[in-house]
Amino acid sequence: MLPDLVAAVGTGPLTIDAAQVTHVSQALLQLVISARKTSDTVRIVPSQALSEIARMAGLAAILNESEPA
Repeated sequence: MLPDLVAAVGTGPLTIDAAQVTHVSQALLQLVISARKTSDTVRIVPSQALSEIARMAGLAAILNESEPA
């Protein structure tokens, strides 16, 4: 799935709308963090559940950036 996201980033800014996510697996967290770190044009819109898991994993600063880095 990450290669598909990387390809999408090549077409311009990308927003991943995860606002409705209720169950967060380690794989999902890794995917969205990897996508965010892959390009400064990726923006994540996290749900409360995703934000909480990212906070517990020490990744909230990466996930919750409101604008691309």
